[in-house]
Amino acid sequence: MNKSILKYCLPAAILWFAAPATAAQNPPGIEPSSLSGSYLAARYASKLRDLDLAAEYFAEALRDDPNNSVLIERTFVLAFSAGDISKAQDLAVAVLAIDPKHRLARIVLGLKEFNAGHYSAARENFKQINDTPLDDLTSNLLIAWTAAGQKNPKAAMAALDKLGKNDYFLIFRDFHGALIADLLGQPTRAEAFYKKAYEKAATSNRVIQAYGNFLERNGKKDEARKIYQQFLATTSDQPVIAAILADLEKGKAPKRFIPDAGNGIAETMFSIAGWLNDEQTIDTALAYAQLALLMKKNFPAGQLLLGDIFEATGRYDKAIEAYDQIPKDHVLHEKAAIEIAVNLHQLERPEEALEKISTLLAADPRNYDAWITKADFLRDAKRFAEAAEAYTKAIALVSVPDRTHAALFYFRGIAYERSQQWEKAEADFRKSLALSPEQASVLNYLGYSMIEKRINLAEAMDMIRKAVELKPNDGYIVDSLGWAHFHMGEYEEAVKHLERAVELRPEDPIINDHLGDGYWRAGRKLEAKFQWQHAKDSKPEPADLLRIEKKLKEGLADTAPASAPATTQSDATKTVN
Repeated sequence: MNKSILKYCLPAAILWFAAPATAAQNPPGIEPSSLSGSYLAARYASKLRDLDLAAEYFAEALRDDPNNSVLIERTFVLAFSAGDISKAQDLAVAVLAIDPKHRLARIVLGLKEFNAGHYSAARENFKQINDTPLDDLTSNLLIAWTAAGQKNPKAAMAALDKLGKNDYFLIFRDFHGALIADLLGQPTRAEAFYKKAYEKAATSNRVIQAYGNFLERNGKKDEARKIYQQFLATTSDQPVIAAILADLEKGKAPKRFIPDAGNGIAETMFSIAGWLNDEQTIDTALAYAQLALLMKKNFPAGQLLLGDIFEATGRYDKAIEAYDQIPKDHVLHEKAAIEIAVNLHQLERPEEALEKISTLLAADPRNYDAWITKADFLRDAKRFAEAAEAYTKAIALVSVPDRTHAALFYFRGIAYERSQQWEKAEADFRKSLALSPEQASVLNYLGYSMIEKRINLAEAMDMIRKAVELKPNDGYIVDSLGWAHFHMGEYEEAVKHLERAVELRPEDPIINDHLGDGYWRAGRKLEAKFQWQHAKDSKPEPADLLRIEKKLKEGLADTAPASAPATTQSDATKTVN
């Protein structure tokens, strides 16, 4: 779905803080044994995005003050977001007594009625969701699928027609119109809707799956094959579609993509969650992803989306739980296993992360993404020679490298350079630039490395200057230009660029250290000592700290230009444009 479209948040925000999660803990100096303590503890846990702990503390506060409307609403929302559906259903009625149009409460009760077969009661709840454009989208899709559950295509299409008033919602109307018409045995109408949805969203995995599934079941396998092949030719990392195409070639008959209205509602919630899954509306996306999984228990794509949302909000432990729900025999399992390893690494459990990814590669040594992930882990651990070997395994799986593989050669080049294999490193940096010439980071790394080694100096300076032109406000790259002039004995020119780098990155100890060296060589020794002291106060690495302290005591020797520090900004700058 188009994530650049204007989004609308839930009337009561699910979470209003954006701090990453940390280990669960009580707020400093707060005892959550009183009403005020539980409330403050809940707010603190919310700030850390620890939904489980926040829900627990809000529930404790609510027990002490059961008629508090604020506590009722927040306890409901957090209980739902933490996955405690039973508690959320119990509180939904109380929430609606406070706010009759509360979207999430109406959806929760409406779905409870739907699952009980009480379609009229479900529809009445869904009709009450009508305050914002997102409400209109949600309400009409749910009403349409409720009508589908009653096998009433006229009522379903009437609800979907209301989405035609908003151009942003046309894809939802066409896609779900196709699914409903398909389910209710109206193939001509379904095909017309599928074609419209495909025209609007030919890059959507779900649209491709549903449309291809329809074509296969209606005797149009050649058309289905064509859209699968076109999709795979233009979109990377699509194991589900690849598996579907393989089944088609084997003559395996597909099951209906949406077998009933309950699954249709799950698809609705999944569609909206995917559309909302960006930084501004990710908390709302979390609610819709939970709703999708409420309606469809065995939903690997939904679990993958839920894990992605938790990962994006720093809840790496919850992300692992979500990914771990994907069955081992499902085509998305390997993708989920990689994500589990990544989240273990984020939780600073590097050995477990490496073990997870190595186990996956033992089972499937041709997994390109797994090799890259392992290589990245090893590079992060400064096991550069091993990292280079892992990148080589990934590169061996690429038949013809193109622009999209430029980063792969760059990162292997870093691994080679850091493991003292310069000739191989230089070849990889040049290969990366041949694939994608306008990469400031690669130009910077290669150019600085050549200056440090006193080779191809004119070409090296041109590379660094071009890197600065591409990223004039990148303090690390500007520092490299100044430090290159320093290496060449051009101290006044070095100071000019190093001062600019410090303006851009005033907190970086190495850049401040470089400026101190530049000042010293330019004869500005008092300023040099001030700058070294600032570098020392900026928490440098231990080896750098010792070197800085030595300079504060002794200054620089009066011989040739200083050698590069143990840590250089060319090493630190590892992002690719």
